[in-house]
Amino acid sequence: MSKRILITGGAGFIGSHLCERLLNENNDVICLDNFFTGSKDNIRHLMSNDHFELVRHDITKEYYAEVDQIYNLACPASPPHYQYNAIKTIKTSVLGVTNMLGLAKRCKARILQASTSEVYGDPHVHPQVESYWGNVNPIGIRSCYDEGKRCAETLMMDYHRQNNVDTRIIRIFNTYGPNMDPNDGRVVSNFIVQALKGEDITIYGDGSQTRSFCYVSDLVDGMIRMMNNEQGFIGPVNLGNPSERTILDFAKLIIEMTNSNSKIVYKPLPGDDPTQRKPDITLANKELGWVPKVDIREGLNKTIEYFATKIQKDEKILVNV
Repeated sequence: MSKRILITGGAGFIGSHLCERLLNENNDVICLDNFFTGSKDNIRHLMSNDHFELVRHDITKEYYAEVDQIYNLACPASPPHYQYNAIKTIKTSVLGVTNMLGLAKRCKARILQASTSEVYGDPHVHPQVESYWGNVNPIGIRSCYDEGKRCAETLMMDYHRQNNVDTRIIRIFNTYGPNMDPNDGRVVSNFIVQALKGEDITIYGDGSQTRSFCYVSDLVDGMIRMMNNEQGFIGPVNLGNPSERTILDFAKLIIEMTNSNSKIVYKPLPGDDPTQRKPDITLANKELGWVPKVDIREGLNKTIEYFATKIQKDEKILVNV
């Protein structure tokens, strides 16, 4: 049976893929976005669909609608974006989640919070399991995002316990794929864009820090499984690919796959940058039957193709101007 679904941050990288998937499953989708980091280009092809509705709105302000499910993705997710206006970032996580929980309470909707692996901070436990409470600096340059997301999880649990709101919490690990912003400052987009342009590939630190990269279609599958789970499992649950690699090895892989002549250069590591990031997905597999399926090379081929097309298009626009 089709549902009426609200997706905050629906014009963003992950949100746009989620909108498309849910529309393909014959749902009515309301895409809510203030376009701080989201883009109409990501959802333009959905605009002609009668079951799709786009609303420009900031979730720090109340929003009213009659919906069955709410996916709360609204929040800048890359360090340059969330540090640009740190106060606004934490308001989005705290006030925004409060407003969405209020909406869920009023219309008895199920709500899923897109939390993050950043709640673990620079972890002392590896790989990260959901029972680990984390190692987070509450006053650092990343705190607006890390602590904002941690507080959002607290609000989700308190609304569930106190007001019986039907909540779900996922913790998203590094995700990549088409519709990423070329200038978002994340590892995948930085390396691919630099490689395609023949620029130096910038590694912060010595490159020994690790990350685990999950393709966006796998993540969206996990999100929908979590939202539609009827077994009483509310999370939090890790969603990510446990295949871990160093940043240096990842840079070399990008150079190889793009046939680039780029050289690797090193710059100082930013403050509070985690040295290790790898999800333990035992719980996701047990409760949701979920494991990522897309191989890193398959996912990167699609992502590189997306960025190559986007760069070519942007260059044509500059020439015409």
